[in-house]
Amino acid sequence: MAIEHLVQEHGIERTDIFVAAEGASNTAGDHAAGGDTQAGEPTPESRGDAALYGRIAVSVDMADDAKARAVRATFADFAGQVDQS
Repeated sequence: MAIEHLVQEHGIERTDIFVAAEGASNTAGDHAAGGDTQAGEPTPESRGDAALYGRIAVSVDMADDAKARAVRATFADFAGQVDQS
């Protein structure tokens, strides 16, 4: 969702967005969301059988300070952790 928001709302080029596993594990994330939870409920209960092995690293290549602030805000809106390096 965050990536689509960056592309559609902030005009970031898809070729400037990089997504990879943070480590050697898969890219399933580290908490249940989306298809890993029960559908049709506003606050679904967590499932214990989701394969949550690693975090997803997303980076954006840019030199524009205003867009960099928009990227950080977007990641925060979607509960992402921001590393400003």
